Amino acid sequence: MRKRSITLLSDGTLFRRENTLYFENERGRKPLAVEGIYDIYIYGHVNITSQALHFLAQKGIAVHFFNHYGYYDGSFYPKEKLHSGDLVIRQAQHYIKREKRLELAKLFVRGSALNMEKNLRRWKVADGFSDMLEELFEELEEARKITEVMNVEARIRQEYYARWDEHLPEGFKIVKRTRRPPENEMNALISFLNSRLYATIVSELYNTQLVPTVSYLHEPSERRFSLALDLSEIFKPIIADRIANRLVKQGIIKKEHFRADLNGILLTKEGMKKVVDTYNAEMRKSVRHPNLKTNVTKQRVIRLEAYKLMRHFVGSGRYEPLVAWF
Repeated sequence: MRKRSITLLSDGTLFRRENTLYFENERGRKPLAVEGIYDIYIYGHVNITSQALHFLAQKGIAVHFFNHYGYYDGSFYPKEKLHSGDLVIRQAQHYIKREKRLELAKLFVRGSALNMEKNLRRWKVADGFSDMLEELFEELEEARKITEVMNVEARIRQEYYARWDEHLPEGFKIVKRTRRPPENEMNALISFLNSRLYATIVSELYNTQLVPTVSYLHEPSERRFSLALDLSEIFKPIIADRIANRLVKQGIIKKEHFRADLNGILLTKEGMKKVVDTYNAEMRKSVRHPNLKTNVTKQRVIRLEAYKLMRHFVGSGRYEPLVAWF
């Protein structure tokens, strides 16, 4: 049975009765076949019983929580079952040794930038971007501090958003990137998708031997899975941004799917559902992998990227960031 992600947008209760998981809301009670669940994403006000959490932990199912505004709050992360002591040490060494950390941080930025360029070429608004990248890549190679690397990344992203705006319809311009709160509809859509993608990457890291709190571009923190932030730099352009672009260009998401709030502009429940449905469908799509010579889902591509990092840490191959072929 192929496992799938479950998204709960409505309020209710998640509980266990015998060996079955149920979600109950005002519309009734629905059984959830736990053997077919990969992970769970909760956007509504959902009460979860302790028996349900024990059951999910036994099955190794991560649960991701988002607040009223669609922002990621945190995850229920079952006890890691795959960790290798040797890999943990090697992963930490790549953070502690400055040159090794810098190398990885620069690779994440380079991969992200090349995927942005792919998008701009696809949308036919890439004029001058390649020349600009050449100059900034030279600066990137000269960088000796993580703050300098992040400064280059921020400038690349600023240029990218300015060109992407040329392709977006009126009423859905980014103008400038604003996050908490998002000041317009496109910023709200991008932030919502980025939060969902981050949680997806957290799920994929759980199913590897990597420690999700040891990172390289982003500073490790007690309260976040910062390695997921590193990997999200690679995938935001080719997953979140492409979905956002398609949703507004095809009129799937309209102005009516947003609402004004004290915390800026936010998606309505109906808007969230449309975005989540599109996102889930996108992650289930298969693409032909050029090296494996087989079809893999886009969600699986994220796991494969994590495996490349593992090989880098143990010295069986230098990490090269994914540049989208799809």
